[in-house]
Amino acid sequence: MIRKQGVVIMFKFSKRVPADGTDAVGAILKAAADPKIISFAGGLPAPELFPVERMKKATDKVYAEHGRQALQYGAAKGVTELRELILKRVKEKENVEASLENVMVTTGSEQAIDLVGKAFVNPGDTVLVEEPTYLCALDVFRSYGANFVSVPMDEDGMKMDALEEALKQHPETALIYTVPNFQNPTGRTMPADRRKKFAELAAKYDVPVLEDNPYGDIRFAGQHVPSVKSFDRAGKVFYMSTFSKILAPGFRLGWLVADPKVIEKLTVLKQSADLHTDNLVQYVVTEFFKENDVDAHVKEISNLYGKRKQLMIEGIKKYFPKNVKYTDPEGGMFLWVEVPGVNDTVELFKQCLEHDVAFVPGDPFYAGKAQPGTFRLNYSNMQEDQIKVGLKRLGEALTQALEHKE
Repeated sequence: MIRKQGVVIMFKFSKRVPADGTDAVGAILKAAADPKIISFAGGLPAPELFPVERMKKATDKVYAEHGRQALQYGAAKGVTELRELILKRVKEKENVEASLENVMVTTGSEQAIDLVGKAFVNPGDTVLVEEPTYLCALDVFRSYGANFVSVPMDEDGMKMDALEEALKQHPETALIYTVPNFQNPTGRTMPADRRKKFAELAAKYDVPVLEDNPYGDIRFAGQHVPSVKSFDRAGKVFYMSTFSKILAPGFRLGWLVADPKVIEKLTVLKQSADLHTDNLVQYVVTEFFKENDVDAHVKEISNLYGKRKQLMIEGIKKYFPKNVKYTDPEGGMFLWVEVPGVNDTVELFKQCLEHDVAFVPGDPFYAGKAQPGTFRLNYSNMQEDQIKVGLKRLGEALTQALEHKE
């Protein structure tokens, strides 16, 4: 609605556009952006580890050697050299056998979610998701008219008996979405035996799976677990990841590995969205990998995040009420907190803001009814001293909230 010279101009938006006032997460993040507030709300990598100078060097070399190609229109599937790099990486890291026709570069992993939703979800279709799950994926699938069925989790991620029961009850299921490594928002990781069963269920019930792995490289404890895709023998699993967490989120550079027929359809949809992902960035990342030890860089990130997570765990143990539950991730950027006795998490968020500390309430991560008293904490973006102070503030706010309730 726009008011112009006293006249109210109304617009009739499509059903895909959220109603006014529904951006709860945006409002939360805006409130948390106050400089005096220590915010554990965002999902941001540590900016001090962005390889700025080395990336500048790679960019200069691209301009010198591939300037005209980098500045020209490109292929919708992506720059061939980068797709070859992705193939090599998924083979080495995830034991995923693929060829060029299986790979498409996307404008961030968010575009991969959007394209898969557009390609596979019609209004009224059922999408199975973890409970809770990545809130932006819910927004995407909801925009295409999905009906959600939430599959319960335990400390090892989505439960396979519950998944099979959901598939039996909903034979019309169009898609299953999962984040098996250091899940957003809980930080949980699915063990190998469940991943194998997951791939088998996808084949048995003939349902595609979108495996979202943005955090898998950021492991600071435990052992690597093979991807769900590595167990896929029926071509039902689509594997997606991103360079956002290991290089820089501002590049907006992700990728998808899937059956060639799926890639062809998604390529057509992508051409309608943006023609192709930023050419220059694709060339620069390819050059960066040639000239740098990326695994060493990722190790540096993992070590820092592991240190910060441990500080957060220590703060929770020291300052939080004793009945509070929390996850203890082996990698990634988030952990999940459950505070028994809290009935309104958004109200709890407001009370914590009064203590100059912020988190993301759990409500937006649930496709259905939210579990009260849950919230997500990010440990990657805050300096160590801020983590210590912030956890003390948060513990005081939680204690006060529970005392007032009594």
